[in-house]
Amino acid sequence: MALNCGIIGITNTGKTTIFNCISNSKAQSSNYAFSASKSNIGMITVPDDKLYKIDSLIKSEKIIPATVEIVDIPGLAKGSSMGEGVGNKFLSDIQQTDALIHVLRCFDDENLSHIEGSVDPVRDKEIVDLELQIKDIEMLERKMQRLEKVVKSGDKIAKKELEICNIYKKHFDDFQPARTAPVSEEDRKLLSDLFLLTEKPVLYVCNVDDASAVSRNHYVEMVKEVIKNENTELLIIAGKLESEIAELEDFEDRKEFLEDAGLNEPGVNRLIQSAYKILNLQSFYTAGPKEVRAWTIKKGMKVPQAAGVIHSDLERGFIRAEVMKYNDFMELGSEQACKDAGKLFVEGKNYIVEEGDIMHIRFNV
Repeated sequence: MALNCGIIGITNTGKTTIFNCISNSKAQSSNYAFSASKSNIGMITVPDDKLYKIDSLIKSEKIIPATVEIVDIPGLAKGSSMGEGVGNKFLSDIQQTDALIHVLRCFDDENLSHIEGSVDPVRDKEIVDLELQIKDIEMLERKMQRLEKVVKSGDKIAKKELEICNIYKKHFDDFQPARTAPVSEEDRKLLSDLFLLTEKPVLYVCNVDDASAVSRNHYVEMVKEVIKNENTELLIIAGKLESEIAELEDFEDRKEFLEDAGLNEPGVNRLIQSAYKILNLQSFYTAGPKEVRAWTIKKGMKVPQAAGVIHSDLERGFIRAEVMKYNDFMELGSEQACKDAGKLFVEGKNYIVEEGDIMHIRFNV
């Protein structure tokens, strides 16, 4: 599925370093503010133990994990909404993303200057939040002007949309993001054409020095306090350390490096899993002798639409799905054993796919 996360933050927070750790493409990082002229795009592989455990029983020729697109958006600055720094172009790039990873600088480094003159992740967060809100207000006010003209003609839908706009406007006036506005999901859809920047789900990443990868530091505690009432997640990643681990090709070398740093797994693995989570995604699997593959879908998706993620013909000609639950398959050891135990289920077009389902799609075109 064409779903993606955008990495945002003040310039010189270490965003590109983290992007390079998790992406299959490498971008150039710099100590200079506004050194990037365009957003970097890459694909991240979603860590998935289930996929490899399924293959341990099937032993297929190929294993294909799920992926999500990641966009490294050049650093923002105070006044970006008015064109400061690299300005509006990158705010437009943020519009095209489905969720945001907000990287906050939580480390000191004499060799890496801060555009605001000092390290303060709470201030940096407020700067970025404000710039996104200013852009949202601008887009909202334009729509309200258009709607006010249409409402005069007696258009009831336009009247409803204008009422919703006024709720958002009041919320923005209180310096609150669109995602927390007191608006129903149905009403939000009426304004989905605005692509409001602060409507997007967000998770925060504190980029720390190596010594704080496990023990945290006072900057992290500042961020933790300021986001305590947000329905979000906070991750702590030592970007420089993670980038060094990512360069090691040997698994045992990586494991030893992690243990020396006091970590059980790379922090970027948690970041990828969290990004997958805030996008409201889950995986189902297809498995056979040629390949075992994880497929990405939105939670709550019905089986014909899930089949369409594999190929449009499967959705168009969908007949039924033969479904095994992951736990049943792992316990019984094979498809035939699931069949014999009555654990292979035949599902029709109204079946809602669950996390970990292993499916065969039957179709006719």
